Amino acid sequence: MAKKKINPFGGLVYSTDPGFKLPDETNDEQETIAPAQQPLKIKLDTKHRAGKAVTLVEGFVGTNNDLENLGKQLKSFCGTGGSVKEGIIIVQGDNRDKVLQWLLKNGYKLVKKV
Repeated sequence: MAKKKINPFGGLVYSTDPGFKLPDETNDEQETIAPAQQPLKIKLDTKHRAGKAVTLVEGFVGTNNDLENLGKQLKSFCGTGGSVKEGIIIVQGDNRDKVLQWLLKNGYKLVKKV
C-alpha cells in the first residue's frame, strides 16, 4: 500500500516561530559519471541478516534509474536475488569475486574490494 502524502509541507500544520521557513524541495539526483570514474566499493556483510551473507556495492554516483539498472545487471550475472536500497546495491550471497569480475569487464576501473 502506497503512502499518501497528507500535505506538501511534510506533515507541518502550523508553526509559531516567526523566522520559520519551509525547506526547499531540491532534486539531489546527480548526473551519472563515466564507469571508469565510479569509486565503487565491494563488501561482504552479515549484520542484521540472521547470519546470511550479502555482497554490498557502495559508492555509485548517478541517477536512481542507472543504479537500478546496474543492480539488475549484477544480480542477473551472479544468478541471485537482491535489491537496491538507499544508494547501495545488495546481491544475495558471497559474490564479491563475480561482482568484481563483471565490473572490471564493463569498464569500472576504481573498484575496491573491502
